[in-house]
Amino acid sequence: MSALTQYDTWLAEDGPAALVLREQLVPVSGPDGVIFPASFAPAEGTDREKPKFQGGYNIDTAPDNTNICIIDTVGSQANRIEPLFAQERYQGLVPQVVITAGTKTINLLEAGHRAGDAAIRSTALQTEIHKAFRAVRGGDAEPLAKIAPTSLVFGVWDSRNTQAKLPRLIASTIRAYNVRPLTRAAQYIPAAEYEKEELLPPPNELKLTNKSYGERGFGHVPSSGTHGGVIADGGIRREAVFSLGALRTYCTAGTDKAKTKALQRYILGLSLVALTAPIPSYLRQGCDLVPDVDKPRELVLVHGDGRREAVTLTHDNALAFARKAASEFGIGEDRAVNFDKDLAKKDVLGEGDTEKSKKAKAKKTTEKS
Repeated sequence: MSALTQYDTWLAEDGPAALVLREQLVPVSGPDGVIFPASFAPAEGTDREKPKFQGGYNIDTAPDNTNICIIDTVGSQANRIEPLFAQERYQGLVPQVVITAGTKTINLLEAGHRAGDAAIRSTALQTEIHKAFRAVRGGDAEPLAKIAPTSLVFGVWDSRNTQAKLPRLIASTIRAYNVRPLTRAAQYIPAAEYEKEELLPPPNELKLTNKSYGERGFGHVPSSGTHGGVIADGGIRREAVFSLGALRTYCTAGTDKAKTKALQRYILGLSLVALTAPIPSYLRQGCDLVPDVDKPRELVLVHGDGRREAVTLTHDNALAFARKAASEFGIGEDRAVNFDKDLAKKDVLGEGDTEKSKKAKAKKTTEKS
């Protein structure tokens, strides 16, 4: 078995269902340290049977009063991992598509909607991207892999045009268990007593309120009972599921078996690199997490019949395989393109190379005939 074919059994029709990673994490301040989870906006609308989410931390409580708190969502994790491929060590694995928009330079690896993002649609690559998405709908993901292969790894939906949709092959989340929510208080004291020193008139003379002065930094601002982080008594765990079943289903090159094999090896290599890469320790202010050295990460191959098999795979091994698979597949060329204001305007208006405009043209042709 060569280095290139070592994972071919995973790509067989009767191959394993998934590769699952579990990694215990701890706050940098220690296992009982306070961390700040992601916070979310209040839910919209009403539901008579279920109380509306009031906003803040997402903590689900079970009937036995145990709870689970989201620290980092699937989408957030994907957005943290994907830019890895822009780093020097990994650049040779994927094409670097760079968009210049005014004074800003955007690598497609950092665009929120990946190959379906408005930024890439508004460039000279628009037609090529749309053709690639249409090919995906026909069962051929190779053209998209030549432009934006990480869109196959982390998922993409061309919701504004072709409606082509690919699921995430890797879904990673970080959750904390049995958390104790805390609150915090603060008091802002202005640099001077502006009213007392007659540096400013009383706010009512300006038809303002004390709050208005405080918002501008000229008044005292008390704050209490706000979110103060959590302590995770039940630990913190990162879980990542790499769906091999989805890889075999969606990463095909039409009916060409040789091209499909090369494509699947390539995407498998990128996925293994993403799965095994060390996650950034800094997630947000007050949330720095590192691996628990006393509890090594677990990597398990889950077979279709439910059998679980421990797998030993280092990040360096994954990277070595990915390089061989990329060489066999032949990665797409790097691109440097400019944001086109005219294309963006047409896109907003539903004109140009869009499904909406094509349907409109087809309708007019039918009416004339």
